[in-house]
Amino acid sequence: MRRTRHIWAGATAALLAAGVLTGCSSGSGGAAQACADSPNGTPVAAAPTAAGTDLATNPEIASGYRDGMQPVRTGTYSVSAANPLATQAACRVLADGGTAADALVAAQMVLGLVEPQASGIGGGAFLMYYDAASRSVDAYDGREVAPASATENYLRWVSDTDRTVPQPNTRASGRSIGVPGALRLLELAHSEHGRQPWRDLFTPAIDLADRGFAISPRMAGQIAESAPDLARDENAKAYFLRPDGTPKPAGTTLTNPAMAKTLGAIASDGPNAFYTGAIAQDIVDAAATASGGRTPGQISLADLAGYQAKKRTALCTDYRDHQVCGMPNPSSGGITVAATLGILQNFDLPTLPPDTIDGNGGKPKAEAVHLISEAERLAYADRDKYVADSDFVPLPGNSPDTLLNGDYLKQRAARIQPNRAMGTAQPGDFGPVPLGTGPQQPEHGTSHISVVDKYGNAAALTTTVESAFGSFHVVDGFVLNNQLTDFSTAPAAADGTPLANRLQPGKRPRSSMSPTLVFDRGADGARGQLTAVTGSPGGSVIIQFVVKSLVNMLDWKLDPQQAVSGVAFGAANTATTGVGGEHPAIDATDKGDHDPLVRKLREWGHQVSVDPQTSGLSALHRDDQGWIGGADPRREGAVMGDTK
Repeated sequence: MRRTRHIWAGATAALLAAGVLTGCSSGSGGAAQACADSPNGTPVAAAPTAAGTDLATNPEIASGYRDGMQPVRTGTYSVSAANPLATQAACRVLADGGTAADALVAAQMVLGLVEPQASGIGGGAFLMYYDAASRSVDAYDGREVAPASATENYLRWVSDTDRTVPQPNTRASGRSIGVPGALRLLELAHSEHGRQPWRDLFTPAIDLADRGFAISPRMAGQIAESAPDLARDENAKAYFLRPDGTPKPAGTTLTNPAMAKTLGAIASDGPNAFYTGAIAQDIVDAAATASGGRTPGQISLADLAGYQAKKRTALCTDYRDHQVCGMPNPSSGGITVAATLGILQNFDLPTLPPDTIDGNGGKPKAEAVHLISEAERLAYADRDKYVADSDFVPLPGNSPDTLLNGDYLKQRAARIQPNRAMGTAQPGDFGPVPLGTGPQQPEHGTSHISVVDKYGNAAALTTTVESAFGSFHVVDGFVLNNQLTDFSTAPAAADGTPLANRLQPGKRPRSSMSPTLVFDRGADGARGQLTAVTGSPGGSVIIQFVVKSLVNMLDWKLDPQQAVSGVAFGAANTATTGVGGEHPAIDATDKGDHDPLVRKLREWGHQVSVDPQTSGLSALHRDDQGWIGGADPRREGAVMGDTK
């Protein structure tokens, strides 16, 4: 009988010493241990907050970089999540015979405790799921929705007769809170793909909420940055701040009896315990509170009771010898990743691998960064103008195929000039479309989980509360999202043209979340074997992070850890090209003036920013021996699984 042991990489000895990771044994040798630990890397410490940071528009804090992380090789199952405790919970579900869908439930419940700034049951999610038995790929939409009573100016002003901005700002008011969707998504996925009892999957999180856990360095840094906003909400203040109003530091033990009670009710009675009854009433009351001068929101009990997660048609396109499957709208992630790859398919990118490839992924060539950034600009231009919730705003041609047509993308590729940046790109012309381009709001309170199970199933779940700590409203132990700020605040452009991503009652705001599954493509063009699972947090930059990981793995044949560790680079449809200055290969001193890559890009007209990137990529990749996993060194993630 084959014996297995379980390992993880990407957490740190510091986390163990602080008590962040408990209940698992050392992976240093000896008898097999369930999901045992094998610490790797250096501690993640939160970067200091810049003076004058605007928390309504800036991302989560940068957390440094864990130099030299190693890939984790596993046998039949693997999971990579943004916090070791969540990875551990999911791994044990897999070890006990659970499916990827089961593991997601356990991991998400724990993430809501140990990473509340990023995700939780008060937010939403998108899921790509591969069912090995049926060889089917499903896309699950658990995006939040606007209340039925919301108007197109709901975020813009208090009312048509009181045209003042919601207080203290749109995000921290009740107006930003959308009807949460994460639990309904997990319920639907579990009902179709789960094996273990729903209630059992909540035990790790309930035990953790009761027993307590140590605040991690990243969470502590985010509490410190968000303290003034958290202090406006009495529940948030009591939970995250000390009695004197100062932020609770790393290593502080947090218990959350309110969350334990909430999770216990959902475990016993299912998501109806959340969407109806006492918890639902508490959500409505919290959103409607006017304490502290906050403008109340208008979520109703009917909004909550009526929420439905939706199954969408997965967006699967070819890229070289692979099929890449991503999330359709209302996420713009899948279509923008696919468009970028479709443009890049017209270039010989595999001949431009990074230089001096090491465990951190090496240093990308200027030519490659230029091509990929320009392709992204072109893809973002179409995304910004045309992509929104297609239940309200149809895509050109009523299908993603119009924007992803091979001939069209070849024409787009022809706009890329060697060694000369385009600055900003114009969207394609699909005839008279009565919609305009609206500003993209950030969604930085986000996390990601990648899972494969021993049955061959796989899941990529990107989950969010929008900005860090969402709306700063805490109710019954969990954070409520501020997802509605992903809508365009104004309903129309200056010339009166309606915006595709304007707010409408019952509408889902556009997202950039890009959970992705990759398959080999057979000689006949049919879908072959599952080969990779990936995704990331990071707001509208998620698209760039996922493109980076895919190009690293598929074109440049890097292992998953190298792929996610590699330099973060890319562009939205602006003149700025990002090159992550947190990476050891980039010299970020004097704004990158001494770095050869940065200098070359600037010679070609790129306006390069070397600000630290806040990706949280995870990636799993199959080879002949099993699975190899990687977790982003920019966060606290870990990979666990079984080894032969």
